[in-house]
Amino acid sequence: MKIKSTCLVLLSIILLTSCSHLYEPALYHQDIAYQPKPASFDSVKMATYISGGLNMNSNTYLNDFLISGQFNLSQGYVFNNFNLAYGAFGVFGDYQSDQTNRSAPNYFNNKSFAAVGGRFSANAFVTSGRTDFRFIGVEMAYSHEYGDYASYRQTLNSQGGYFVDPRTNLFTIGLTSEVYFHNVNDVGFQNGIRLFLGSTLGYNELNTTFFTNQTAIQRTFNGVFPKVSYFIKIKDFFGTVEAGQNFFIRFGYKF
Repeated sequence: MKIKSTCLVLLSIILLTSCSHLYEPALYHQDIAYQPKPASFDSVKMATYISGGLNMNSNTYLNDFLISGQFNLSQGYVFNNFNLAYGAFGVFGDYQSDQTNRSAPNYFNNKSFAAVGGRFSANAFVTSGRTDFRFIGVEMAYSHEYGDYASYRQTLNSQGGYFVDPRTNLFTIGLTSEVYFHNVNDVGFQNGIRLFLGSTLGYNELNTTFFTNQTAIQRTFNGVFPKVSYFIKIKDFFGTVEAGQNFFIRFGYKF
């Protein structure tokens, strides 16, 4: 019976998605990003990181496409068995709709969006040889969205009859685990592989419209998302590649 009920829920979501359109915040599940930090084996225990990157993602049900550029500035510290980082970021991008019915009242081809925000990251770690095991970590991000797409969602929400998450302020938090190490015979060549699992907090109107037939537990799991990140640093230059509900690549410099 449980399997049958699950299949019916999934089928109803697929059918609803095929004839509906979901309008979510541009940075929904996209506000978390890898924050570099000095390692235990670095001679410098405090560093400033500046970077720029390109993010590509879809909305939850893969029927729209978003592309954006991002600028990041952060400060990182390492202490005995503990490190942290905090920083600010800015985003500017384009939201592209897959709608083909030009006569539909909610039709649009693309709309611009932008956002600003801040991030915080902290880890406890133990060191073994040339590796820091950052086994317990927390990530947080706050962002505020503005631009044409944010205004459009507010308009649709006031009209009613659409599946809209009108939020422009997002707060995301989650847990991380990371393995960070340097190459043999070269402490300046460093790599990190990090796993993140988190959720965006706050009231989501889609839970009372699009997800109205789901249980509270099902709606909770809808909001949980994973992300895997790879970090590489050579001397003072670094890069990251991240994937989850998106693909994000960026390059930067450490001061």
